Amino acid sequence: MIAIDKSWTLFLDRDGVMNEEIKDGYVLQWDMFRFSEGVLAALPVFNDRFGRIVITTNQRCIGKGLLTEAGLHTIHTHMLAEIRRHGGRIDAIYHCPDVNNDSPCRKPQPGMALQAQAAFPEIDFSKSVMVGNTMGDMKFGKQLGMKTVFIPSTKPEQAFPDPMIDFKCDNLLEFSKIIQ
Repeated sequence: MIAIDKSWTLFLDRDGVMNEEIKDGYVLQWDMFRFSEGVLAALPVFNDRFGRIVITTNQRCIGKGLLTEAGLHTIHTHMLAEIRRHGGRIDAIYHCPDVNNDSPCRKPQPGMALQAQAAFPEIDFSKSVMVGNTMGDMKFGKQLGMKTVFIPSTKPEQAFPDPMIDFKCDNLLEFSKIIQ
């Protein structure tokens, strides 16, 4: 169990956590986006527990020229409308379009978390949780002092326990049941 109150921030990865990840591909338009199981039921719970809910997502497809910034905005506009329709909320979405892994904004580098903290100065990384489906997401959270939750959607073979992973849950709905 994790004791959470409104002073906490929830950081969520998108692909593989919020939506079904496309193996060896990208969500390039809204009709390709499929919410992962339990997401729309979990978000209202998070809405009641966390003071801030932020998505941080690597979107290399933009840097590769497969998707435009406007196209990503359209996908996110539809996603946010559906989340609100189900009683949830997302306070902000940060994305990194860069192709190179050493980009300061590309996870596991902390750039997107620092952008969120600049926009919401009350964010305290020691009172934050990062939920992701890769070890890069886990490193992103751990290096900033966050609790980490691993969703094995695309890496079911990931060993646990692991020093980078505090909790392992099958999906966001399962995670919503271990917070109080």
